[in-house]
Amino acid sequence: MTGRTTARVVVADDQTVVREGIVMLLGLLPGIEVVGSAADGNEAICMVAELAPDVVLMDLRMPRCDGVEATRRIRKEHPGTQVVVLTTYADDDSLFPALQAGARGYLTKDADGDEIVRAIDDVLSGEAGLSPKIQRRLLERLAEPVRSRPEPPAEPPDGLTAREVDVLRLVATGQSNPEIARTLHVSTATVKTHINNLFTKAGLRDRAQAIHYAYRHGLAEPPGMPEP
Repeated sequence: MTGRTTARVVVADDQTVVREGIVMLLGLLPGIEVVGSAADGNEAICMVAELAPDVVLMDLRMPRCDGVEATRRIRKEHPGTQVVVLTTYADDDSLFPALQAGARGYLTKDADGDEIVRAIDDVLSGEAGLSPKIQRRLLERLAEPVRSRPEPPAEPPDGLTAREVDVLRLVATGQSNPEIARTLHVSTATVKTHINNLFTKAGLRDRAQAIHYAYRHGLAEPPGMPEP
């Protein structure tokens, strides 16, 4: 987390041994301070309200209030706190509800310390903190309902400018902000401005939603589409 102040993190997991192990691991990682640990979603919500952490590392399957509902409430009531899912499960029934609830990152519990640090850094930088395995599954699933090549719209939807559409298309190919800046020969700050503007116009929360939006409106082609 070079150049970033220490990230304040809450860990939520109903299994005591697992939770304590994660807290111990995080205590050894650079740029992270664990400020609380919760045994279920309700405790996590209360801790966020009290401590205002930067990030919650959220298990999904917990009693009383599961991780998806806790994520939804935290993102609604405390938008300054990001959620990174850290779970055993990578199935669609776990992945997509968590992302739809507002999680900005998703890791499985076989992630190592470097992956956790990178995911936390990514979500605090406005990126999606998704493991490569999760990114592949997300793109595969988004491509599955597509049966034919969508016709591109006559005009960009939601009042997007031509440059914002250019940026969105590059987001959909998986390019990072610096890569987009190099492709378009503009500054990274300009790219961030375009992304913020198109997210606001289209009502998007994160890059995962932006990719789906680009596919749905025919602004980008999902992987595996046949050539015309």
